[in-house]
Amino acid sequence: QVQLVESGGGLVQAGESLALSCAASGNIFSINAMGWYRQAPGKQRELVASITSGGSISYADSVKGRFTISRDNAKNTVYLQMNSLKPEDTAVYYCNARRTLYVITDYWGQGTQVTVSS
Repeated sequence: QVQLVESGGGLVQAGESLALSCAASGNIFSINAMGWYRQAPGKQRELVASITSGGSISYADSVKGRFTISRDNAKNTVYLQMNSLKPEDTAVYYCNARRTLYVITDYWGQGTQVTVSS
């Protein structure tokens, strides 16, 4: 099993910044991608940003240029720096770790609320 512990999040005004972090522990062997998803009320969970162990990064179009994902492999931690936040960024943000060894296995954090007021 893999445990993901998230920190950060909270309530900010539009235009402000927040940082999220997610520390992975447990059986992290062959975890080759970590990332952040979000789910707003009444909407499906969507990918925000991901980063592979090799450093390949992808972002949702809606956050490009505003959010930055990074990873500290030594600490098994992934970070999400969110700048220029908008009310539409309001959601529960979930950390994800993915193992692709024979089959794809996803692990999830408990989620952290990000609320952006206008």
